[in-house]
Amino acid sequence: MTGTMAAIGAGLAVIGAGLGIGRIGGSAMDAIARQPEATSKIQTAMIIASVLIEGVALFAVVVSLLSNAAK
Repeated sequence: MTGTMAAIGAGLAVIGAGLGIGRIGGSAMDAIARQPEATSKIQTAMIIASVLIEGVALFAVVVSLLSNAAK
């Protein structure tokens, strides 16, 4: 049963990260369409935010799977 809960936790973390990165990408495309001259600044901010979200998601997956191994 605990393996199932770990898998659900890991899945939720990945889904949350996917939604967050998708939202960042969509917002960045809107911003670039409105101000094409600011493309490089927008892309840099988008990449940094995406990396931070991926880091948190990876941490959540590791914690979820390690909680299963601890029991």
